[in-house]
Amino acid sequence: MRTLGIGVERNEVKVLILDTAEAAIDRSAGILLDAVRQKPTAVLGLATGATMLPLYDKLIARHLAEGISFAQVTTFNLDEYIGLAPDHVCAYHHYMRKALFDRIDIDMRCTHLPRGDAPDPVAEAEAYEQRIAAAGGIDLQLLGIGRNGHIGFNEPTSSLASRTRIKTLTDDTRRANAPYFDSLDDTPRFAITIGLGTILASKACLMVATGAAKAQAVAMMVEGSISSACPATALQMHPQVTVVLDRAAATDLTLVNYYEHVHPKGAGSEYG
Repeated sequence: MRTLGIGVERNEVKVLILDTAEAAIDRSAGILLDAVRQKPTAVLGLATGATMLPLYDKLIARHLAEGISFAQVTTFNLDEYIGLAPDHVCAYHHYMRKALFDRIDIDMRCTHLPRGDAPDPVAEAEAYEQRIAAAGGIDLQLLGIGRNGHIGFNEPTSSLASRTRIKTLTDDTRRANAPYFDSLDDTPRFAITIGLGTILASKACLMVATGAAKAQAVAMMVEGSISSACPATALQMHPQVTVVLDRAAATDLTLVNYYEHVHPKGAGSEYG
């Protein structure tokens, strides 16, 4: 049975709740690997952040153990800070090489991130959107979620139809990212990010959230009203979204019993 089924519309948000963060990460890695098994030339949308580090570690371990090749895969990352060169230690280019790309058999020419040091960031954002379209769009978009409900760097009030563009980061987002920089003042104020409309154009989405700190944002995303105040709620309009949670991240959901009835212990299903 296919775990995700790229290109097979389900017309629902599928919520998988695992007992632990480790189990949620393993489940998510399995979904990504199944996508590559189904389509070795898959176009994957990738994310960064603390949640993704153990996920990429698990992905690498299973890639090596199970012999799944990324040699034909193409990737597009969600975002990059404006002003940072690719070799900057805090740039997402650097993050991705260290966390994933240098540890698997992917062709680096097929990995894409916006250039944060581009002389014209607006033109770079437009060109990045065009590169995604030229690749045929994203087959599976991996997502985390911010405490304020942002996905990528689509902060609250982002247009639900937005495409790749420059976004001003909120103080909350900058404070959350400040530990990776020398100080809050050194934390970038702007980023190039794939837009909500671009995310919604992907064939399938996989959101991963662990820990109680994400529980409120997860509840808003899954069960709240669609609103630009919580950008992640736009995913409710996507026909094929899988949300993988540990129990702590699921604590604010109202319909936990139903999700566990439909997908006991996070089991996959073609049906909702």
